Amino acid sequence: MSAVSRRGGMAVLVFDPDDAGYLSELADYVAIPSVSRDATPTVMRAAAQWLVDQLSFANGHLVETAGHPVVMGEWLGAEGAPTVLIYGHYDVQPTGQLEEWMSDPFSLTVDGEVMRGRGSTDDKGPVYIVLKVAQAFIDQEGRLPLNVKFLFEGEEEIGSPHLPAFVAEHVALLGADLVISADGAMWRPDEPSLSIGSKGLLSMDLVVTGAEGDLHSGRYGGVVANPVHALCEIIAGLHHTDGSVAVAGFYDGIAALSDERRGAIAAVSFDEQEFLEGLGLRQGFGEAGYSLLERLWERPTLEVNGVKAGGKYTVIPHRAVANISCRLVPDQEPDAVVAALQAHCAAITLPGVDVELNVDPARSRAYTIDADHPAISAAKVALASVYPTQEVLLAKIAGTLPPVTLFEEFLGAKTLFFSFSTADERLHAPNEYLRIRRLREGMLAWEQLWRLLASGPYRLQPLAQRESRISDGE
Repeated sequence: MSAVSRRGGMAVLVFDPDDAGYLSELADYVAIPSVSRDATPTVMRAAAQWLVDQLSFANGHLVETAGHPVVMGEWLGAEGAPTVLIYGHYDVQPTGQLEEWMSDPFSLTVDGEVMRGRGSTDDKGPVYIVLKVAQAFIDQEGRLPLNVKFLFEGEEEIGSPHLPAFVAEHVALLGADLVISADGAMWRPDEPSLSIGSKGLLSMDLVVTGAEGDLHSGRYGGVVANPVHALCEIIAGLHHTDGSVAVAGFYDGIAALSDERRGAIAAVSFDEQEFLEGLGLRQGFGEAGYSLLERLWERPTLEVNGVKAGGKYTVIPHRAVANISCRLVPDQEPDAVVAALQAHCAAITLPGVDVELNVDPARSRAYTIDADHPAISAAKVALASVYPTQEVLLAKIAGTLPPVTLFEEFLGAKTLFFSFSTADERLHAPNEYLRIRRLREGMLAWEQLWRLLASGPYRLQPLAQRESRISDGE
């Protein structure tokens, strides 16, 4: 691939014309199995240190938390310019079933036009793009066009449990006019998109217990309650047959979907059947009265993510557990949803078993950013510079990025999702991958975004200037 040249009179950086160097460097990062759920502290620190080394131009360093360390850095040499905080994460999801992988999950494998490996698209590849842009600015222009702070955490995949305390304790250090997240995938690979919202998240374990230990299914079958049977009955009762959630109070507070929003979603070029066939399905399923995209972007969900009990041997398990998660939408209060679920479970009376709901402490509200926010306008122009023949779609993330509501609450800053991952790249699943071309496309777009936010009609107004205008009564 040839080096980048000047476009439309705008200054542009020159990136390495050979992808091999980028792929080799990124392979070293992917090779670190930084699974936050069960990796050793040594492994997690190795991934964090890799980022520290990349941030040498910005005084990259580790900051301890009660969990895995965060990586921070800052370059503040653009006097009077706006300040942005770049967010990303270095932890990854567990691999799942290894036999389902086409190659070693922690060995970045080039397969045609894609690179495959755990973390390649969520979130190591997207973070790597930002680092290369920053380094290119320093190497070629001696400076960044605006002030940039970096915050990379190691617990996003487990709900960022220690990030709230960290952000609350470091408000001054993290202060910025805008947060830009390298995490959060685009909607589809064949059109550029920006997300104007993400769903909130709750997770919990539904635990059903019976006897004090596993029992021989021949000696005790038919005379004691089976927790697995009871758990299946409870799970089946979480939804109505039309796909809606059957928990009383689950939908409380949610505003009706407006005709305007429904019209905007209906106008999106989208083939439901093609979407389903791409997943290996013949038909979809979900809450009645809503289109597939409406359910995906605008409606809350309750899903059973896993069931654990017994095994392929002849026992009646004494304990059965279902892992459950809820994706929340604006106006849903996480604590209210928890209360509704607890009341639902408390009302369940099944003979011979006890039912308990253990809610994980980490929880996130849904997040939104106005479609006419200046950062969205600048991002649309930046994407148009890379994809000049395509219209930029405003979508929503059906998943959750816990930190964005923290940044809004403690820093007073909105978050712009600007990731070059795409939603079909098997995030959280075996054979996760990233399209190789997205590395270079992302570098071009990040460069232009920073230039646009720094000067011209899309320039961010620094916080100090905004506060001065407010205090003057403007």
